[in-house]
Amino acid sequence: MSNTLNRLARETSPYLRQHADNPVDWYPWGPEALERARREDKPILLSIGYSACHWCHVMERESFENEATARLMNESFVNVKVDREERPDLDQVYQRVVQLMGRNGGWPLTVFLTPDQRPFFGGTYFPPADRYGMPGFPKVLQSISEAYRARPGDVTSQADEITRAIQEVAAGGAATSAAITRESLGRATHKLAARFDDANGGFGRRPKFPNTMCLEVLLRAGDLPRVRKALDAMRAGGIWDHLGGGFHRYSTDERWLVPHFEKMLYDNALLLRLYADAWRATGEERYAATARAIGAYVAREMTSPDGGFYSTQDADSEGEEGRFFVWTPAEIDAACEGDAVAARVAKIAFDVTEDGNFEGSGATVLSMPEPIDGVAAAQSMTHDDAQAALERARTRCFEAREKRPKPFRDEKILASWNGLMAGALATAGAALGDPALVNAAERALGLVERLLVVPEGEGEHARARALRHFKDGVVKGPGFLDDHAFVADAALDLYEATGQPRWVALARSLADAILAHFHEPETDAFAFTPDDGEAILVRPNDPFDHAVPGGVSTACRVLLRLGALVDGDGEGKYTGPATRAIEKLAAAAFENPFGMSVTVMSADRLARGTVDVVFVGAPGPAREALAAAAHRVYLADRVLAYVDPADPRSLEACPALGEGKPAQSEPVAYVCRGRTCSLPIATATELGAHLVAGNQ
Repeated sequence: MSNTLNRLARETSPYLRQHADNPVDWYPWGPEALERARREDKPILLSIGYSACHWCHVMERESFENEATARLMNESFVNVKVDREERPDLDQVYQRVVQLMGRNGGWPLTVFLTPDQRPFFGGTYFPPADRYGMPGFPKVLQSISEAYRARPGDVTSQADEITRAIQEVAAGGAATSAAITRESLGRATHKLAARFDDANGGFGRRPKFPNTMCLEVLLRAGDLPRVRKALDAMRAGGIWDHLGGGFHRYSTDERWLVPHFEKMLYDNALLLRLYADAWRATGEERYAATARAIGAYVAREMTSPDGGFYSTQDADSEGEEGRFFVWTPAEIDAACEGDAVAARVAKIAFDVTEDGNFEGSGATVLSMPEPIDGVAAAQSMTHDDAQAALERARTRCFEAREKRPKPFRDEKILASWNGLMAGALATAGAALGDPALVNAAERALGLVERLLVVPEGEGEHARARALRHFKDGVVKGPGFLDDHAFVADAALDLYEATGQPRWVALARSLADAILAHFHEPETDAFAFTPDDGEAILVRPNDPFDHAVPGGVSTACRVLLRLGALVDGDGEGKYTGPATRAIEKLAAAAFENPFGMSVTVMSADRLARGTVDVVFVGAPGPAREALAAAAHRVYLADRVLAYVDPADPRSLEACPALGEGKPAQSEPVAYVCRGRTCSLPIATATELGAHLVAGNQ
């Protein structure tokens, strides 16, 4: 390693700071690096990753910390490091570039650019020497440098060709509106079912990701057997942290056993919402318990003192992937010293053996291949005694694990991911009747509103802009489409959970910014970057969902939700743009539901309509009881609205639903389908029964 720090030491991004002591002359993305590349006519070596990325760490150790490799990089290139969580716009563009070159995307992403940012070669991880069928990184550096100096015409031609291709992709095709029918969801579900792994749960083979959005489509379609299969398999497998709670990013095998150990805020947000929805749909307590356990993990490990949510936890500790999480029989015995029964039950329940299951190390990734009843029977114990012994062991092992060196935690507060988690906590807390989860959501979104939402314009043009992230007292922006959409979506979730009209006001302000700065009326499309943002190679316009819901699909979802409260018809300010965008994307979405699940769900919403529940009456126990009954029922397309006759702001939040609903002596609920509303319903029992009956 170098004895001096490079420019990345001045950055707040933990990922960039991890590379601050590399001997590579790194620049952050910005005018200084781009100007030097132009001035010296040097190609740009662009390296994109994130702090919890295992292979990013590997490439750093093998190449970026190597003095000889760093010398090659410094002599021939302007080297630029980008945190993909800070700059998802750059990551989207250059991931697509690598894919257009016929390679798989991923991280670390390595792309070579001309000084004017046009790509001419790229890949992901490169080893330090030829292996895995890939050329060694020094060989790549030498070849690229030689080509740039000796064959500039070839480089220019390649850059022109790739740039034209990515611009054509960004422009998109001339999509035409497709008919959306109630049968469309069935077609999408059939395609998802064809890719479902009925033996192990989930989709496809290894590596296996949770694919929560696809499972939400199956849940919406009523395919409970497959949803149960996936959720039970993930919860029993090693992808779930059986001691500390929370899910790892993905499984390296098809059985959910050995994970890639990093933990991402967004995965746990999506899974929290899914397990809560599964509980509402099935009433099975294990799904509620998993949702609560995710919430407890987030509160303990991923929440800042001021209530925001951190971004990631690393896969590595002590220089090894998974070291923090795996166990040997001797380590179980030591942790449970003095309680031989607990140790014995834990080793059986968690399948901890002398051989282990993790990369031939003799260590075991904890899993639960069979229910506790099977362990109890094998040990001639009662269910309760075996469960109690396992809980004692879990507590002791967790306490012992807390003494190990912990994986690194990226403590950036990202607006978009905080929105995902706040919305999930609000939804789960309302469903489970757990005010602590709702309070955590309010605290986090309140922090985002204070730090990362800024006013823009005045009067009828007033709106709010979301910024990107906060770290170490430094706020960075501007925010992208996902920042605006995810925070607005969470605000609507909090409105439904609390009845507070202020959250609708926040969602409307952000939606107004989406329409002003991201919406392209001439094409009914939404760009990922704002119209007043930095000019990069192309303006990304990606309709797909990836590890997180897409910015486009979430923006459409937000606009539809707002439209139900505010517009009252399909051509309103919010509903109209979303409806037209979804109609143009629907054919592609139903053809490829695996990559466009959120759009599939919004299209199904348009086809089937919503169930609107309007609570009229003053806040208090009676109204809260009615709302709790509505939250407990699984309704795929539900809108909740609150009207307090004594508070005009409450009607301003939901004029399309609140007007014309007369107050009674006590709070009541009106259930509306297709703008046809029920008589007032005064009791939680009656409301729950009405919603369940209408959902069958």
